[in-house]
Amino acid sequence: MNIGILALQGAFIEHAAMLEHLGIAHFEIRQLHDLNQPLDGLILPGGESTTMAKLLHDLNLFTPLQTAIRNGLPVLGTCAGLILLAAQVEGGKPCFGTMDICARRNAYGRQLGSFHVRENFQGIGQIPMTFIRAPYIKAIGNKANGLAQVNGRIVAARQDNQLVTAFHPELDKSPAVHEYFLDIVQGFMQKAVS
Repeated sequence: MNIGILALQGAFIEHAAMLEHLGIAHFEIRQLHDLNQPLDGLILPGGESTTMAKLLHDLNLFTPLQTAIRNGLPVLGTCAGLILLAAQVEGGKPCFGTMDICARRNAYGRQLGSFHVRENFQGIGQIPMTFIRAPYIKAIGNKANGLAQVNGRIVAARQDNQLVTAFHPELDKSPAVHEYFLDIVQGFMQKAVS
């Protein structure tokens, strides 16, 4: 198993540390040639979604990654990564647009409005959730399923091999969300072999 982490901007180092902790091979995606190695799953980290979207286009990474995601490549999008995958972005422009959700950007306010809670995540149980200038999922279409809510707002969802969280699982000690994602990757790899 080899996981690519988009490393153009944002919290990619923390995702790498979590995968390191779990003993999972990974690499950073910064240039088009980085996609020449085996890619079993993709992480789109938190950061600034508008900047990431611009760099994806400038570096010619957008089309090959969007195609791979559409073809079933497992992807975990956290915070800004959620926005990059959303088919609709309130007050913004969709990027990959592969997930049947509507994201509301900076829904919890500025950096000082960041907060930490423990809430239930479907299929995992209670986990810590750290929100930093987080979006949330304002609406969810028929193809996606909500997995977690905080104060009545959807903060995690899954659609086939796409998993998104409005919070930053890489900033907490619990590896539960990453393990959940790696199970998706494992299933994808087994299907590819059979």
